[in-house]
Amino acid sequence: MDNKIEKTVIVGSGPAGYTAAIYAARAGIKPLLYTGKEPGGQLMITTDVENYPGYAEGVMGPQMMEDFRKQAERFDTRVVYELIDKVDFTGPIHKLWTETGEEIQAHTVIISTGASAKWLGIESEKKFMNNGVSACAVCDGFFFRGTDVAVVGGGDTAAEEATYLSKLCTKVHMFVRRDEMRASNIMQKRVMNTPNIKVHWNTETVEILGDETVTGVKVINNKTQETKEIPVSGFFVAIGHKPNTWIFKDWLDMDEAGYIKTIPGTAKTKVPGVFASGDAQDNVYRQAVTAAGTGCMAALDAERYLAAQEII
Repeated sequence: MDNKIEKTVIVGSGPAGYTAAIYAARAGIKPLLYTGKEPGGQLMITTDVENYPGYAEGVMGPQMMEDFRKQAERFDTRVVYELIDKVDFTGPIHKLWTETGEEIQAHTVIISTGASAKWLGIESEKKFMNNGVSACAVCDGFFFRGTDVAVVGGGDTAAEEATYLSKLCTKVHMFVRRDEMRASNIMQKRVMNTPNIKVHWNTETVEILGDETVTGVKVINNKTQETKEIPVSGFFVAIGHKPNTWIFKDWLDMDEAGYIKTIPGTAKTKVPGVFASGDAQDNVYRQAVTAAGTGCMAALDAERYLAAQEII
């Protein structure tokens, strides 16, 4: 690739990155998209997606991302299967480097690197991924309606997931590893006032049980050392997400968890010509449809920036 200055470089794929690419490409910008190490993002480890408009019968996560990619490429998006691992946003021309050391220069950069769910790190968690183990109740709770499920965590995310699942499931077992929750008072009250949520204090997961799908969970009380097995059909890990934004920490404003701050109502960051979309800047909704929406915003903001600079 030559040293020409790209109009728009998109860092990361998934719903945000591919949507940004579709909009930018249709505007004639011919964006350059670097997929990162996980092309398609978290949806590549998601099975049935039933809450994205336009897929009346549902769709597998990887197939959905394949559809997004093909649509982006149809309008002349150039997709490169490499990772960007260094940036320099010092001047008006932004510099990026791939993991192989290639330098790219761009007038605008759209960040769509997403966020990764935090996991417990036990072997059975990997074994039952998408077969009863999930990190998103809103995404997957529907598949467990009328059954007993478990939620791990003690913060606001876990409280929200447990409360959401309580409306769909017969019983929700909530495992909190301390004798108190970190969740806000209002979220704790919601949990405690929901009859079909049972909180297990001082409890940690030993193993997720099952054959082809989850049938139960083995837990231990970390004070009494007593173990027990609880029958559940679904196991939801709600110990937080980590945004994949570390390469931008020296250049952009972030909250304490590492989510990129954008100017409210826009995808603009504090650096002119740099925009953020998807889960890299959204720690509230974290849905494919909202990620796609912010990808659209980022592309439109980038297009307007380029027009104002008379680059297009």
